[in-house]
Amino acid sequence: MQLVIISGKGGTGKTTVAASFAYLSENSIKCDCDVDASNLHIVLGGEDIKSEPYLGAKVAHVDKDKCTLCRACEDMCRYDAIKDGVVAELKCEGCAACTVVCPNNAITMEDEVTGDTIITKSSTGILSRAQMIVGAEGSGKLVTDVRKNALDYGTKDDFYLLDGTPGVGCAVLASVTGCDMALMIVEPSQSGLNDFKRVLSVVEYFEIKPLVCINKYDINEDVTADIVDFCKDKNIDLIGKIPFDSTVEKSINELKPIVVYDDSIAGKEIKKIWKTVNSYL
Repeated sequence: MQLVIISGKGGTGKTTVAASFAYLSENSIKCDCDVDASNLHIVLGGEDIKSEPYLGAKVAHVDKDKCTLCRACEDMCRYDAIKDGVVAELKCEGCAACTVVCPNNAITMEDEVTGDTIITKSSTGILSRAQMIVGAEGSGKLVTDVRKNALDYGTKDDFYLLDGTPGVGCAVLASVTGCDMALMIVEPSQSGLNDFKRVLSVVEYFEIKPLVCINKYDINEDVTADIVDFCKDKNIDLIGKIPFDSTVEKSINELKPIVVYDDSIAGKEIKKIWKTVNSYL
């Protein structure tokens, strides 16, 4: 069973819920699929037991001994990544068109490290994650590797908890593919509702069981009512409404999941939601 927690955009409280679920699900295998901003390990703590460089792209390399500065590659490169026989690595898209037009076979494509895949052993079990280099591309492929690495530590019968990425880009597609359920965290704003509808279309496309949770529902109860009505019309299970709680900010500053604060009204609601999720497992 694989549950992914996602949101239509950043800042909706997805990580607050994901970190709490990770803390509560001691027997699960966790995946932090938010490779651009991995932070689950910061909350859960633990020790890194494995780390490997991730070769996520290829970059053109010019052999100075063979290059005659004919500039055929410059004329071909639509990204302006080569000038005077020098490759600007941040501009190179790895298309290899330059290798085709080079009359001297002076250009080759070389693997580029775009991040690291990491296995962390926390007090609540194995966490598979990655650290992507700032500005690097290929986050979708990296998410796929994070999920593959997690499978090495479990079986198909284990429960996998995935902290997905915000939005609807390729990293999200890589996060939700093959999952059994998707819990979508929605904020009660008009843009939040629109983003929710977009990410729901992704979940529906992959025929994943959709679940919905509204975070800080009481800051705009009119839009909350719209989300509730939308879920009813679409026959989607709305399994929780988390109230605004200033303790959440405190938990973020103290790098602890909100559910460890016994007096937190948000933490109490997340515990209820976690019990509801378990009823689907």
